[in-house]
Amino acid sequence: MSTTGPPNTRDAGDAPHILVFDVNETLLDIDSLQPYFEEVFGDAATLRTWFAELVLYSMTLTLSGYYLDFFALGRATMKMIATTRGLTLEDDDMRALEEGMRAMPAHPDVEPGLRRLRDHGYRLVTLTNSPLRADIPTPLDNAGLGTYFERQFTVDALKVFKPAPQLYQRVAADVGVAPPECMMVAAHTWDVIGARGAGMQTALITRPGNAALVGDGIPQPDAVAGTIVELADQLVD
Repeated sequence: MSTTGPPNTRDAGDAPHILVFDVNETLLDIDSLQPYFEEVFGDAATLRTWFAELVLYSMTLTLSGYYLDFFALGRATMKMIATTRGLTLEDDDMRALEEGMRAMPAHPDVEPGLRRLRDHGYRLVTLTNSPLRADIPTPLDNAGLGTYFERQFTVDALKVFKPAPQLYQRVAADVGVAPPECMMVAAHTWDVIGARGAGMQTALITRPGNAALVGDGIPQPDAVAGTIVELADQLVD
């Protein structure tokens, strides 16, 4: 297979020093929002339509030179989908969506996997599209996971969304290492490709509905695992 794109300068045997975790879907279960979408749209599957559109328009804004925080964009995307279906959303609907996004629970494998990785000396940080506010606990904090991470990074700092390469490079710089010493851990192939393009090692977590994108010229993750526990099994000797 031929692969184009930025070279990976690390040696094949080099272990990452920093694990950089995506949050939404990778660590937190977005399917917990299904009852909300069932109530509003009469179809829980609309959740996946909304999330795909949310990611699409986050990338569109970045490529076009605009920025709107992820929760605000989530509300706008919801209104767009509602309009296409002849529905009108109320302010209470929008507040319920944001409250749901802040209260998503962790997947059951996450805490034991993080604990094992931390106990074996890995430094853990996150990089999320979701905004962070000093006066409100983060979704990770609400899920009981905040203490596992030395830093929680957000795209708000640079006002571009993933997979913009400068986000991954900024995280590496802020934790004091070069990008190849970091491994981006995400359930989304687009996030993994973005991190690889910025020079990081990568791990794909194949949550239900997610899989590797395989084809000539497409960079592949360094590790593929179904859960964080399985990833820890691969990274811990």
